[in-house]
Amino acid sequence: ELAEKLERLHEKHPDMGYRRLNDKLRHDEDIQVNDKRILRICRKKQIWSNLKSRYNGCTRASNNPAFIAENILNREFKAEHLNEKWVTDVTEFKYGNTLDSVHKVYLSAIL
Repeated sequence: ELAEKLERLHEKHPDMGYRRLNDKLRHDEDIQVNDKRILRICRKKQIWSNLKSRYNGCTRASNNPAFIAENILNREFKAEHLNEKWVTDVTEFKYGNTLDSVHKVYLSAIL
């Protein structure tokens, strides 16, 4: 019965994910159900939002793994002398409101 209600709600509102479907059940039909149960049912019935989620991660695998540097330090960061060991990482941030005006900024942290 709960799965059928979720399917009907999803047909009316295909942009809603399991959290918003659960909120709708609580608000409109006064059905109190745990989020995890709703998530389980949605996964089993393959109900998910048709909106594409944004990628908010700033770390990702290299597109060309041939250029990945060898891990020489192997997490041994302690050095006996100054400027003996240097490590760095580059992170890419995208910003902009529309698809036409997406800009990129790179941050390079050096330790």
